[in-house]
Amino acid sequence: MTTETKTEQPVAPKGTATEAPKTAGTQTAPQQPGTDLSIADLKNLATIIDVASTRGAFRANEMATVGAMYNKLQAFLTKVTPEQKPADLTGAAPATATK
Repeated sequence: MTTETKTEQPVAPKGTATEAPKTAGTQTAPQQPGTDLSIADLKNLATIIDVASTRGAFRANEMATVGAMYNKLQAFLTKVTPEQKPADLTGAAPATATK
């Protein structure tokens, strides 16, 4: 005579974290970490291109393409970067007494 032991798996009630969320309409894929670019990342990319070109990383026949992309990147950064206003110069310097 064999006895079978039946192990019951706990069933989570509906609405808990183990249940997949239901959405109406289309589902969007979660964004992978590290796939977003910031303005600082683009500025760093422009710096990398500049350093690489001064160190001779590009061949002569590649320079036109690299330069065009660099110019396009610089134009984009100029357009999206907020313009920094110079500090108010009227009160910036301490007044000197004249005798």
